[in-house]
Amino acid sequence: MSAGWDVERAAATLLDAERDRTARGPLSEEWPELDLATAYRVQDTALDRRVAGGDRVVGVKLGLTSRAKQRRMNVASPLTAWLTDAMALPAGAPVPGGRFIHPRVEPEIAFVLGEPLAGPGVTAARALAAVARVHAGLEVIDSRYADFAFTLPDVVADNASSGAYVTGPVGLPPEALDLSLEACLLEVDGQVVDSATGAAVQGHPAEALAFAANVLGERGLAIEAGWVVLTGGMTDAVPLRPGGQVAAHFTHLGSIQLVGG
Repeated sequence: MSAGWDVERAAATLLDAERDRTARGPLSEEWPELDLATAYRVQDTALDRRVAGGDRVVGVKLGLTSRAKQRRMNVASPLTAWLTDAMALPAGAPVPGGRFIHPRVEPEIAFVLGEPLAGPGVTAARALAAVARVHAGLEVIDSRYADFAFTLPDVVADNASSGAYVTGPVGLPPEALDLSLEACLLEVDGQVVDSATGAAVQGHPAEALAFAANVLGERGLAIEAGWVVLTGGMTDAVPLRPGGQVAAHFTHLGSIQLVGG
């Protein structure tokens, strides 16, 4: 093991960087043996520490769900990470300015599960049948690595650059929507900077949900009823600056915004 690195030390190092709002170099530069399986163990160990500190698990988030982002990272599938109640932001409240290192925001389609979902063998249709409501979402991502520079194992260990999230007030049953065509306009300070549809997320957000259920199932885990699932960024993330505003306007899921504190 390089320079004394192990799962426990890696989890503690990343949580310390998050708490202290201090960016660092990728773990893989000091720990070349860090592979994807070990990175998920780091992620789960960090989650155990969050829960021991009072956090409650409330959901799952996916990353690298767009084909463009997968090509950029030279990977063929998304990654999964955890959401806790401490990451949920109150709707309309400014994002605390002193909470993050270099926050960025991306629009997402969010699912709230009406029943548990466990792999293996979950299809997109089966996954969608487990969804109670669909919401607009904005996720604040905040890597613990300087300049968001990392390898795939690095970002998995870092809980997929988790920061915070907010979901919109409009919640619709999935059968009321064509999620592959649900469109989103992303605004920064009132100017449209990007747009996408749900098809940007694995072709359909339900495919991302099915993927999450199946890969978690391989680890003996399930997505629980009531949990939120953030299905992945529909567009590239944009910086959230102090006093700045990022808003997403969806076809049927309404509008949602975050203001930098």
